Amino acid sequence: MAKIRAAVIGVGHLGRFHAQKYKMIDDVELVCVCDASFERAQEIGGELNVKAEDDYRKLKGAVDVVTIAANTTVHHEIAKFCLENGIHVHVEKPMTSTVDQAKELCKIARDKKLKLQVGHVERFNPAFVAAKSKLTSPLFIECHRLAPFKPRSMDVSVVLDLMIHDLDVILALVGKPVKNIAAVGTPVITKNIDIANARLEFDGGVVANVTSSRVSQIAVRKFRVFQNNQYLSMDFGGGEIQLLTKTGELTSPDSLLPIQRDTWNLEKGDALLAETKSFVSAVKNNMSCEVSGEDGLVALELAEKITYEIDRNLANSHRSR
Repeated sequence: MAKIRAAVIGVGHLGRFHAQKYKMIDDVELVCVCDASFERAQEIGGELNVKAEDDYRKLKGAVDVVTIAANTTVHHEIAKFCLENGIHVHVEKPMTSTVDQAKELCKIARDKKLKLQVGHVERFNPAFVAAKSKLTSPLFIECHRLAPFKPRSMDVSVVLDLMIHDLDVILALVGKPVKNIAAVGTPVITKNIDIANARLEFDGGVVANVTSSRVSQIAVRKFRVFQNNQYLSMDFGGGEIQLLTKTGELTSPDSLLPIQRDTWNLEKGDALLAETKSFVSAVKNNMSCEVSGEDGLVALELAEKITYEIDRNLANSHRSR
């Protein structure tokens, strides 16, 4: 069988890694890297021994799949062109700048029977993969995703930059719509929101408390889930999972806690490679994407509602001064 022809559009910090992953997959041929900066495209193309372009439109007819890792503001434009020209698309998160743009891409992909995958890489994190079978009935979810400031993320708020990773995981676990949102946040370094907290209430009673910051001194990616008689903690960064399970009742104030403790320390693995392989497999075998365009749309809709609540609270705060 002929190899799947691939290209990466946008080969900055993350796009370079995407291109490297394609080179690691046996049944894929990375034929081109594309960047608005032809100098950058040539640099990465030379590094990987593939063609370099500065115009993504030249990929028409030359590739079967693309990964789009350009700035979020151009995701819709590029993905729409590729889908309309028969190219399967893997687009980095957030999939687009607006919900309406994301809806349009999902419709084009459906109409043309093409694969549209969104780069919510935590779904492929070994810690999440190992733990998700145990997360059958979450009641309360708490997430902290903190990172030092990186200038390359200035085009979007921290909600779309960092929090959306946890929103996607939460939505995948809970599987029910959000009925109430309370959210606060503020700019610190950029003109966008740099630190944010959201409290989400879902149909069925599940509550999630999500905090994200890109002005932290340290990197933290912790995800905690409480369910009946059980507590599970995942460290997305370090790969550690801790599971506490109640095994009985306290018989007296002096008795030992009837708790079973299980801990796993997983190798970090290569979630980005797993994500890329999953996309290629979906295309090759005509299967559903692990993180579909519709999944990306739902996460974006929730992120947009959280952003609206933050902006509303900021505006009210300014008026009350």
